[in-house]
Amino acid sequence: MARSRIVWLLVLGISATLTVQVLEVFEATLSQKIALSLFIPLLIGIGGNTGSQAATTVTRALATGEIGIRDVGKVAFKEVRTGLLVGALLAVVALIIASLVYGIDIGSVIGLTLILNCPIAATVGGVIPLVAKACKVDPAVFSTPFISTFCDATGLLVYFMVAKTLLGL
Repeated sequence: MARSRIVWLLVLGISATLTVQVLEVFEATLSQKIALSLFIPLLIGIGGNTGSQAATTVTRALATGEIGIRDVGKVAFKEVRTGLLVGALLAVVALIIASLVYGIDIGSVIGLTLILNCPIAATVGGVIPLVAKACKVDPAVFSTPFISTFCDATGLLVYFMVAKTLLGL
């Protein structure tokens, strides 16, 4: 059991340096608007959890035979829609709360980031177990660590690109 888990955790631990590289690239952006750093845990946490929920649902559906590898398009389309809905709902709440505390500019960045990140995370989370199954890798062991690493890096990339665009940094 440990052998099947450790290989993926080591590979993904090393690939987590991608997240550090994203932070380094946008270091100047962070220094211009320090308040952006306060929302990093929230945004990558929501992205990782959104992807993990999708992966868990799809992994269960694979195990029960409800879906198969051939359903990748159907799963991706469903997860995009689910991610958009979840992202929009979370964005409204985040926009209101962040705007009250940090201003409408930061609230808008957080809200738009959630609308963009949640569908990405849900889609990747839904598709990865199918890819793992097609590669004859246990989706239950592979999916969640991969999704966490992927969502951290892409979530930060989207976040800082939105911040730079909306805030003119």
